[in-house]
Amino acid sequence: MSGISAKRVRTRHFFEAKAAGTPISALTSYDALSASIFDEAGIDMLLVGDSAANVVLGRDTTLSITVDEMIVLAKAVTLAARRALVVVDLPFGSYEASPQQAVATSVQIMKETGAHAVKIEGGVERADTIRAIVDAGIPVCGHIGFTPQSEHALGGPVIQGRGSGADKLTRDARAVEAAGAFAVVLEMVPAEIAAQVTRDIEIATIGIGAGPGTDGQILVWQDAFGLNRGKTARFVRHYANLGDSLLDAARAYADDVSARSFPAAEESYE
Repeated sequence: MSGISAKRVRTRHFFEAKAAGTPISALTSYDALSASIFDEAGIDMLLVGDSAANVVLGRDTTLSITVDEMIVLAKAVTLAARRALVVVDLPFGSYEASPQQAVATSVQIMKETGAHAVKIEGGVERADTIRAIVDAGIPVCGHIGFTPQSEHALGGPVIQGRGSGADKLTRDARAVEAAGAFAVVLEMVPAEIAAQVTRDIEIATIGIGAGPGTDGQILVWQDAFGLNRGKTARFVRHYANLGDSLLDAARAYADDVSARSFPAAEESYE
C-alpha cells in the first residue's frame, strides 16, 4: 500500500503529503461495497461525486442530482470507509444562491452522512462561499478548471487553462487556497499549467485530466475499472474490464437457469 501513511486520513495529511512529495490517491465511490474495497486497497480519498447522476442513475448530466440523493449514497460510503477521507459533492442548485445556502447544505450533508468534507465547484467567484463553509467548521475541497456543473455555460467538456485561461486558472487556485480549502481538484487542464499551479499554491492539487504534475490523482471508478463500457475520456486509464466480466457472468447465470443446471443439489436444502 502506498500513499498517505495514516490509520485514518485527515485533511492535515494532505498538507503533509504535499510537503513530503507523497502522491495522493483518490477514487469516486457511491456505495458500501466499492467503498470497502477501495478503502482496503489504501485509497486516500473517496469522493461521493455528483457524477453518480451519470454512472449510478443513468442521467446525461450531473445537474439533476439532489442533496437527498447524494446523502443516501454518502451514508453508505461513510459507513464502509474505515481509513479514507470521505468527501461529498455539493450538487448543482444547493449552494449558488448564497454562502448561507451553501453552509446550510454542507451542515445537512455532514450531519446526515458522517462524511469528513464537502467539495464545491468554482474559483474566484466561489471564494466567499468556501470561506463561509470553512468558517462553519467544515473542510472544503475546491474544484476548478472544467467544472461539470457549468458544462452548458462553458460550451461543453472543453479543456480549461489554455492561453490566456492559464491566468484565470491560477487566480482561481489562489482564491480557493486563500478561502481556506484543504485541497483543490484540477479537471481537464493542460499538464504544464496544472504542474505550475501545483507549485504556486500550498494546498494539495488533485488532478483528473491534468497530467502527472499534480499532488494526487482521481478517477471515476466505473471508468477506470471498465464497468462503464461506453466511451470514456482520454485521461482515463483502464485497469480492469469489469463490464465485460459482469456481462459474461450474467450470461452464464442465464444459461444455467435456462438449462436447469442451477441450482444443483449442493445449492439446495434437504
